[in-house]
Amino acid sequence: MAPTPDPNSVGGGAKQDEATLKVPSKDPKKKDEKKDEDLSEEDLELKQNLELYVERVQDPNPDLQKAALESMRQEIRASTSSMTSVPKPLKFLRPHYGTLKAFHETMPNSDLKKYLSDILSVLALTMSAEGERESLSFRLIGTEGDIGSWGHEYVRNLAGEIAQEYTKRQSEEASIDDLMELVQQIVAFHMKHNAETEAVDLLMDVEDLDLLLEHVDKTNFKRTCNYLTSAAKYLPGPDDMLVLDISYMIYMKFEEYPNALQIALFLDNTQYVKQVFTSCTDLLKKKQFCYMIARHGITFDLDDEMVADDDDREALQDIVNNTKLSEGYLTLARDIEVMEAKTPEDIYKAHLLDGRASSGASADSARQNLAATFVNAFVNAGFGQDKLMTVPSDSTTGSSGNWLFKNKEHGKTSAAASLGMIQLWDVDSGLSQLDKYFHSNDNPIIAGALLGVGIVNCGIKNDCDPALALLGDYIDKEDSSVRIGAIMGLGISYAGSQNDQIRSKLSPILNDAKAPLDVIAFASLSLGMIYVGSCNEEVAQSIIFALMDRSEAELGDALTRFLPLGLGLLYLGKQESVEATAEVSKTFNEKIRKYCDMTLLSCAYAGTGNVLKVQDLLAQCGEHLEKGDIHQGPAVLGLAMVAMSEELGVDMEIRSLERMLQYGEQNIRRAVPLALGLLCISNPKVTVMDTLSRLSHDTDSEVAMAAIISLGLIGAGTNNARIAGMLRNLSSYYYKDANLLFCVRIAQGLVHMGKGLLTLSPFHSERFLLSPTALAGIVTLLHACLDMKPIILGKYHYVLYFLVLAMQPRMMLTVDENLKPLSVPVRVGQAVDVVGQAGRPKTITGFQTHSTPVLLAAGERAELATDKYIPLSPILEGFIILKENPDYREE
Repeated sequence: MAPTPDPNSVGGGAKQDEATLKVPSKDPKKKDEKKDEDLSEEDLELKQNLELYVERVQDPNPDLQKAALESMRQEIRASTSSMTSVPKPLKFLRPHYGTLKAFHETMPNSDLKKYLSDILSVLALTMSAEGERESLSFRLIGTEGDIGSWGHEYVRNLAGEIAQEYTKRQSEEASIDDLMELVQQIVAFHMKHNAETEAVDLLMDVEDLDLLLEHVDKTNFKRTCNYLTSAAKYLPGPDDMLVLDISYMIYMKFEEYPNALQIALFLDNTQYVKQVFTSCTDLLKKKQFCYMIARHGITFDLDDEMVADDDDREALQDIVNNTKLSEGYLTLARDIEVMEAKTPEDIYKAHLLDGRASSGASADSARQNLAATFVNAFVNAGFGQDKLMTVPSDSTTGSSGNWLFKNKEHGKTSAAASLGMIQLWDVDSGLSQLDKYFHSNDNPIIAGALLGVGIVNCGIKNDCDPALALLGDYIDKEDSSVRIGAIMGLGISYAGSQNDQIRSKLSPILNDAKAPLDVIAFASLSLGMIYVGSCNEEVAQSIIFALMDRSEAELGDALTRFLPLGLGLLYLGKQESVEATAEVSKTFNEKIRKYCDMTLLSCAYAGTGNVLKVQDLLAQCGEHLEKGDIHQGPAVLGLAMVAMSEELGVDMEIRSLERMLQYGEQNIRRAVPLALGLLCISNPKVTVMDTLSRLSHDTDSEVAMAAIISLGLIGAGTNNARIAGMLRNLSSYYYKDANLLFCVRIAQGLVHMGKGLLTLSPFHSERFLLSPTALAGIVTLLHACLDMKPIILGKYHYVLYFLVLAMQPRMMLTVDENLKPLSVPVRVGQAVDVVGQAGRPKTITGFQTHSTPVLLAAGERAELATDKYIPLSPILEGFIILKENPDYREE
C-alpha cells in the first residue's frame, strides 16, 4: 500500500498553500479547522474514511478500487447539493488531490479510470490553479454520466471553463464537437433548474443560440426572452440582431404574438410583421396588433393573406391608420375633466409675479403675440377648441380673424397653422375649419393653412389622401413662403410613409437652379421625413447633388444645415447602411463637410447605444477649434441621440455632458443644453433640471436660450410645477429681452402641452421601441435650435411645429371587444426591472389604483387590478383591448 502522504510534508505543502489561497475567499470561518483536534467526531470519522478510500483507490485489486471510488463518489455527491460553503469531503480530500492526479496518469484506460476522472473533475472545482481548466479536461475524459448530479456550482464552473476553452480553440481553429456535447447537457440542466440567464450566457459565449429553441418550454420562455431582449441593448452588432431574431422565433413558437410583433417592429422587419398577422387566427388579437403598429407610427398596408375578410380588413386598416386616435384622446380629456380651453394668460400666470414683469409686455407686441400663438397651439393641441383661433365669429367683430391679424407677415403663417394643431388628429373638422384661409389673398395665411393641413393629418393615414390633394398644387407656386408651407405640410403628414408620388413632386425642387435656398432646405427636410430610415438611394442622390450645387455664400446660411439633416434622416438608426453616403460626403466643400459627417453619423446610430460611436463623437467634441466651425453642435446632439436608448447610457451621457460644459468651447456649450433636453425629453429629472436652470442664466445668450427651450422639452406635457415656477421667474428676469422672453414663452407652452396629456418621448412600449418619425421631428427642432437667431427667432419659427411628429397621448385606454371605452381598475406605479430575477417578482412599485383611462408618466407602468378581463397585449400603453376572462368568478 502506498503510504498516506503527510499533509505537512513538502510535496503536499505546495498544494496546501495553493489551497489556502483559494479557499478563504469562500469561507474564512473554517481556517482553523486544519487541526484534527478541532474536528467533531463525525467529521473526524469522515476524514479518516476518506483517507482510507484514497489509499484503497491506489490498491492493485480492481474490486477494492471500484468499491473505494464508489464510496468516495457517494460522500461527495451527498454533500455537493448545497453550496453555501466548501463541502467537507472536498475539503478533506484537498491534500490528496495531487496524489490522486499522479495515480490517475499511471492507470491503464478502463472504466475505473473514467470513474476517477469524474471525481477529479469535481475536486478540481476547488483545487485547480487559475486558467488550468482541469475540471473541464477531466470531465471530457470521464464517463458520460449526468452532470447535474454533482450540484449547481460544479455545472456553473464547467460552463465558465467551456467558454474560455471555446475561445482558445476558435483561435487555433481546432474541433469543438466534444465541447458542444457538453454544452447541450449544461443548457438542458440550466433550463430545467430556472437558470435561463446562465444558459443564455453560455450559448452566447459559444455562439450557438439556436440551441435555445429546443430547450425552452412553456414555463421558462418568457423569462428567457426577457433576458435576451434586454441583453440585446448591450451587445455589439450584429450579435444584438441575432439575439432578437432568436427571441422572435421563441415567441412565435409559443404563440406569444404581441411580443413577437414588438421585436419585429424593433428589427424594422416587415416580413416578420406579416408573419405575425398570418400566424395568428384571432381577429381581436389582430386588432390589438393594429393598435401597436399605429402607435409605432409606421405606414403598413394589410393584404388578404393577413386578414381574409374584406370588412374586417377595412376595420383593421382604420386602426392602423390611426383614425381612432382623436376620439380616444378626447375620451381621456373628458374623463380627467380638462376640456375647458386655456388661454396663454392661464399658462403665464403673470399675477404670481411682482409688478415690473407685466408692464414689460408691450415692448414687442408682435413678438409677444407670436409667442402666445405657439403657447395656445401647444396647450390646446388636439382639443378642437381654444380662445384665440376657434372662437365663433360674431357677424360684427369676426373675432377668429382678429387674432390672425394681430401677427405680422410671417407670424400669420404660424397663427393659421396653429389652427391645425388645435384640431390635431381630427381630419374632418380640421380641414373644414382651415378651408376659409385658402380663399385669402394674403400669402403667409395661405402658407399657414397649408402647414395646418399637414399638421392635422400628422400620423393619420387616409385612403383619399386629403393632404396630398390639397397641398400638391401649391408646391410650385411663385411665392416661396407658400411653397415652404406646402412642402413642410407634406413632410409632416406623410412622415415615414415612403410615398413615391410625393418624391416625384419634391425631388425636382432640390435640383432646380432657380429655387430659393429656403425652399430647397425644407424640401430636403421633408423628403428626409417621408423616407425616414428607409436608406432610399434616389432621395439620397437628389440631396447630395443639391448640397454640391450650393455656392460658398449659401453654405454659410443657417438653413443649409437642413440639407445634411434631411440626408441623415434617411439613415435614421440604420447603422452601417450609411457608410457609402458618408464616403460621398467627404467630397463636399470643407465648410459643410464635417457638419455633414457628424450629422450622418449621429442619425445612423441614433438609439443604438453604440459605445464606439459615442467615443468617436466625444473625440470630435474634445477639439478646441476656431470660431467658424459649426460641426461640433451636431456632434454633441449626436452623443445624446446615440446614448438615449437605455437608462444606463443616459446617466453616463449626462455626466460626460457636464464635463463638456466645463472644458468645451463656446459652440459646444451652446449645444449641451439641447443634448440634455433630448436625453430627458418629457422626463424631468431633477439633476438635469438644475443644470438647465443654472445655464438659463448664462452670460452667453445663445446658451441661455438653448437651456430655456430644453427646460420646456424635459418638462414637455408633464405640467411639472417646479419647471413652471422656474420659467415664470425667468419671464420676469428677462422681461426686457424680447428674444429670451420668446424662448421662455415657448418653453411654458411645451411644459403644459396638451394640458398635461401629451408626451414628446419617441420611446414607447416600456422604452423598448423607438418611433423613427417622432425622433425625426425632435432632432429637426434641435438642429434648428443650434442656430436660434436666424431660424426660430427669425422668420422660420414654424419649424417648432415639427414637434407635432413626436406628440402622443401618454395614456392607457382600455376598450372592449367592440372597441368602445371600458373603465376598469388599474394599478399605476414606477416600473421595476425584473430581468433575470427568480420567481414572479412584482413589476411595479409604489402603485396607486385608478380606473382607466389613466395617464402614464415617464418610467411608469400599469397593470390590471382585476381578473375579470384579460388584456390582449402584455404592455399596457395606448389602446388596450380587454376580453372577458371565462374563468372569472365573482366573490
